[in-house]
Amino acid sequence: MLEIGAIVWGVTDIARAVEFWSQALHYRLKYPASEDWAVLIPEEGPGVQLSLSLVSSPKPRRHHLDLFTHDQAAEVKRLLSLGATRKEWRYPPDADYAVLQDPDGNPFCVVQRAE
Repeated sequence: MLEIGAIVWGVTDIARAVEFWSQALHYRLKYPASEDWAVLIPEEGPGVQLSLSLVSSPKPRRHHLDLFTHDQAAEVKRLLSLGATRKEWRYPPDADYAVLQDPDGNPFCVVQRAE
């Protein structure tokens, strides 16, 4: 049996990514970050580890996170206030997600959970 132990996220600025993703996900550093690597874990309880890896390419990677919430509008507003930006996207009429970008331009989705 396999399970996801960590997601590795390519970023161009470790400190900025640690600040954004820690606040966005309510995560904390597992141990002190280095110049090219940081590991974030949930502040409380279990969860998937987010590893931040320094990359030199300015282009976003071909990956994204889907973040699920019961209040999409509030979370999108909060993430925008932390430094996320809206990504231009053609949404289907029944879209239950919003596409944002982290400060490095990596896309991620905020998905409304079904009630």
